[in-house]
Amino acid sequence: MPAALLDLLDSTLQLWHGDRCVQSPGYALLDGQDYVFGTPARATARLKPRDVNTRYWWRLSTEALQPALGPARHTGDLVHAHLMQLHAEADKPAEIMLAVPASMQRDQLALLLGIVQQCPFDAVALVNRSVALASLFSPLERLFHLEIQLHQAVISELTGGADSASLKRCTPLPGCGLLQLQERLVEIIAAEFIRQTRFDPRRKAATEQQLYDALPQVLRTLNAQPEANLDIGGYQARVSALQLQDAGKRLFESIRENIGSGHDNGHLVADPLAGLLPGLTEAFTTLHVLSGGDLRTALHNHQEQIIQRQDALSFVTDLPFLGLERLAVPPLPATAETRTTAAPTPAEPTHLLNGHVAAPLHHDGVTLHNGWVLYRDKTGWQLRGDGPAPQVNGSPYLPGEPLMPGDKVCTDKNAVFQLIEVTT
Repeated sequence: MPAALLDLLDSTLQLWHGDRCVQSPGYALLDGQDYVFGTPARATARLKPRDVNTRYWWRLSTEALQPALGPARHTGDLVHAHLMQLHAEADKPAEIMLAVPASMQRDQLALLLGIVQQCPFDAVALVNRSVALASLFSPLERLFHLEIQLHQAVISELTGGADSASLKRCTPLPGCGLLQLQERLVEIIAAEFIRQTRFDPRRKAATEQQLYDALPQVLRTLNAQPEANLDIGGYQARVSALQLQDAGKRLFESIRENIGSGHDNGHLVADPLAGLLPGLTEAFTTLHVLSGGDLRTALHNHQEQIIQRQDALSFVTDLPFLGLERLAVPPLPATAETRTTAAPTPAEPTHLLNGHVAAPLHHDGVTLHNGWVLYRDKTGWQLRGDGPAPQVNGSPYLPGEPLMPGDKVCTDKNAVFQLIEVTT
């Protein structure tokens, strides 16, 4: 079996192994003398804030853990434990390719590789994730990659020669991490609850946790429609994408300071998580939001160049362009002579065929089987779920891959669905 791929972006670590994709945000919860990582830990963060650590990937080191959190001596111990859990949940791959953010320092990379040596798998590649993603495009002079980590956002500037993409510089954007963005979003939503119902969901830890848990689905809904409803603690409120745009104001300003605003200042590409932030696509007209499976696609195509089984791993920060993705063309100022022709809109599924019954697709999502849901974001109709990956047209589904009319989705040997387009 090919080597597994581990994306070490702490806002959502992802490990792909065969047809499995394990997702686990960088949260560590002390439960007695044991640790719980990922989504279960995140779901307890507002209930037991003193028992949760979210900085161990960002501050990876061997310095004494402050404040203390159970038996772990330092953040390196928490990283090791998290890696062990990811490895077990992904059916214990023997070899793993590591994709790391450009913001990880040299001493942190050395420590990470030392930790991996104590794990029951071999690291066979170490790649800058921004360079890997930039390599998906055709040769270009300047490209900026935006990633949202838990405690900071990061802008990486990539430069392209005739054949390859390489990292030029990496700039952290403090105060613009996922946790800070969530805090601003929750503040706005809570104010709407108070205005509409006189109920403040932040007054109790339980309802505050409910609000944080509901936030990802709210953003996905607002990515497809202008308003969304929330039900927290038995109270209901309605929010709009326009109301939430102020939450990203500091981030938008920081991005402009780093990439400029002219037509010749390069392109901006962003991870799927960043693409959910209200106002980002309006603020940057040439923004390209990456798909969830893009990193896997890039490293799969570069395996021969990046896998190093015999020698000590070297950090790959330069990769050939693949030309698999297209960037938006910057809009030109309107003139009397300017004429534009709209590109044909690709066909999209409108109904889901189950047996002989066709049901219309709803933007709020359609539950299929085994915990999998069909939903729509800006890239099209996709699948999400926690179980074994469904089969799409006989092959394992790649997270982030849009579904098209005619695709057959099999979540179980007795559960087969087909997406179709119904025209009038």
